[in-house]
Amino acid sequence: MEGTMHTPSALPNRANRGGEMAEKSYEEEHPTKAVGWAARDQSGVLSPFKFSRRSTGEKDVRLKVLFCGICHTDLHMAKNDWGNSTYPLVPGHEIVGQVTGVGSKVEKFRVGDKVGVAGMIGSCRSCDSCSNNLENYCSEVILTYGAKYQDGTTTYGGYSDIMVIDEHFVVHIPDSLSLDAAAPLLCAGITVYSPLRFYGLDKPGMHVGVVGLGGLGHVAVKFAKAMGVKVTVISTSPNKKQEALEHLGADSFLVSRDQDQMQAATGTMDGVIDTVSAMHPILPLISLLKTQGKLVLVGAPAKPLELPVFPLIVGRKIVGGSAGGGMQETQEMIDFAAKNNITADIELISMDYVNTAMERLLKTDVRYRCVIDIGNTVKI
Repeated sequence: MEGTMHTPSALPNRANRGGEMAEKSYEEEHPTKAVGWAARDQSGVLSPFKFSRRSTGEKDVRLKVLFCGICHTDLHMAKNDWGNSTYPLVPGHEIVGQVTGVGSKVEKFRVGDKVGVAGMIGSCRSCDSCSNNLENYCSEVILTYGAKYQDGTTTYGGYSDIMVIDEHFVVHIPDSLSLDAAAPLLCAGITVYSPLRFYGLDKPGMHVGVVGLGGLGHVAVKFAKAMGVKVTVISTSPNKKQEALEHLGADSFLVSRDQDQMQAATGTMDGVIDTVSAMHPILPLISLLKTQGKLVLVGAPAKPLELPVFPLIVGRKIVGGSAGGGMQETQEMIDFAAKNNITADIELISMDYVNTAMERLLKTDVRYRCVIDIGNTVKI
């Protein structure tokens, strides 16, 4: 991804004013000054951006952001791949920080606590989904960045120095977890933990396949193994076999392009967690399932996949999906990770390396998650 670093003068003309005035309005929108890195257009190139956060309300937690993972969603949103991005866009929803202030009615957090923020910072709190601790499926969910908050202002993510969030959407990070390597659990971790639990693929002795060995896949292997599940990694890349078996502890490895290997594994798995976001055939994955097996899609290909119905009917098989998790389950996941010493395998980077990191992510040249050292490298 080639591009020139955008300067404040390249900002969109807001209210028919010049770029400099537009940037100033972002700084003055709220009382608390903030600085981050933002994409200004669908080139996706990020550059320094001064803006502001709201005052700490009575149920709010203010935190200094220490680390933020770089998720594939950040790349898609920065480049407007899904057609719903608004600019300037400050990405980041794998956020770990330290509490620096709390509102008068905050009950769960104190100044100094280590905390995490995931993919959402608000919801209606009254619908069936919210009432069942599934805020992530609320029709009025407010995403951590690129969305509109209740007051009509834009939400900005974790590629920034501070955040102010309702305490309901904040989780405790146990002291035993390394903060930088815990950050990706707030998206990648909960994205794979939740379907393992919901679809009942968490029982010791079960056999689960994990498709793709990237940011999601590598933590899926770790969580499934900690649950006592037999894990087979399924990949198009034979060169990932040693990594999967020896480093991540998978029990077996399948090359999805090897028809003999796939044929030999037919009907052997209770479930498959498919983390791949590129276009790929799912019939071979359905074939791996036992009768009543479950294929769960957590990757998000840009175009529809072809779904063969007959194999589902004759095997009473299920194809499902899953997107993140509610706040109760996200805390449960973090606590489970701490108990089982599960973190992501990361590469810690400085903020000014972010555009290069995005290019590498686009080329799948990251093992397995880049995490930005926000606390030490984002300065006003």
